[in-house]
Amino acid sequence: MGELKDKAKGLANEAAGEAKQHSGDPGTRAEGRAQERKGEAQNLKGKIKGALGDKV
Repeated sequence: MGELKDKAKGLANEAAGEAKQHSGDPGTRAEGRAQERKGEAQNLKGKIKGALGDKV
């Protein structure tokens, strides 16, 4: 179950980060890039958990 939770959180952070990158504020754009990267890492964590059977 942890696999799906991590993937869902990752996708949500990627989407929110992508939206923030379209802001006119440079600080918000940078925050969006960081949030998108965090989402990518969470998604990868979920994929690894799936491959290892949630033992991570």
